[in-house]
Amino acid sequence: MRVLAVNAGSSSLKLRVLGTDDEVLDDVQIATWNEDDDNTFVEQLHVLPDAVGHRVVHGGERRDPILIDPGVEGDLAALTSLAPIHQPLALAAIRVVRHALPGVPAVACFDTAYHASLPDAAATYALPAAWRERYGLRRYGFHGLSHAYAARRAAEMLGREHARRAVTCHLGAGASLCASLENRSVDTTMGFTPLEGLVMATRSGSVDPGLVLWLATTAHIEPAEIARQLETESGLAGLAQGSGDMRDVVAARARGEHRAVLAFDVYVHRLTREIAAMTAALGGLDVLVFTGGVGEHIPEVRHEAASRLGFLGISIDGGRNAAARRGDANITGAASAVATVVIESREDVEIARQTRATLGGRA
Repeated sequence: MRVLAVNAGSSSLKLRVLGTDDEVLDDVQIATWNEDDDNTFVEQLHVLPDAVGHRVVHGGERRDPILIDPGVEGDLAALTSLAPIHQPLALAAIRVVRHALPGVPAVACFDTAYHASLPDAAATYALPAAWRERYGLRRYGFHGLSHAYAARRAAEMLGREHARRAVTCHLGAGASLCASLENRSVDTTMGFTPLEGLVMATRSGSVDPGLVLWLATTAHIEPAEIARQLETESGLAGLAQGSGDMRDVVAARARGEHRAVLAFDVYVHRLTREIAAMTAALGGLDVLVFTGGVGEHIPEVRHEAASRLGFLGISIDGGRNAAARRGDANITGAASAVATVVIESREDVEIARQTRATLGGRA
């Protein structure tokens, strides 16, 4: 079954047609895209698929991928307030692809689904029960398609027995960690929305909720403006007071620019703190995985993180780390008690796998 994997990110759009053995038959990538653009990207494909799989960031309580119909689209639209950057673009991509490929079955694959296995202790906020029950307030987690693939791929590289306890670091424009026990999520850094957790390119990550309340009640900043600033003007961009691209931050840091030094240090501090927290949730660590744009292509981040995590038995090979900028690589140090690997983010493979499993022989 040829599957078109559609991955609508916070600004980019990636389309790949994968063959039966997950070989790439066609590949279209659009760096910046929004739902109002000229949506002729499907016409750029040279290989037509038998089925379509869409990455959808928020699936609510859904635990499994699902065939898309009008009712499903309505349910997903209702979750837009929980993922305001991503959900509208995913829904727009669903509409455009359906129009371009009428009659081709489409499946929604959810970033939240991998984290449906979170134990209650990890998924529950310490909020009034009435709120939690009425509004469905819980930690959902995100980047599940990437975390699921990375954990499984690490087991393939190292052997299942050497990758039982994995912390996967999806570090891109959005960033999150996941603690996986035998390919099952037991903790993660994102929560009710994709705003919680690590410092990201333009998102703040976790901040004191009292600070947010103070901005609204004492500084008299409108909630909509607070939300916009936390989503689009914070993170690396807010710290460096410029670009949220880690490549720019690393270059400015090398020049000794104070704001970039601070941005990098805050990013790595939060990253290493949360890796240690994920390790605690697992009761130990077998493999640390870096994936995503920053995780795969910025060796400085991997080096600094590993150097601060020696107490967990982590060390990396400097030469291998510097050379690992494309594709999968084992960068474990010779005396390290914990494996460290770099894995190319392949959400498309996970989308195709889930799409085939959902459709069976239908397509």
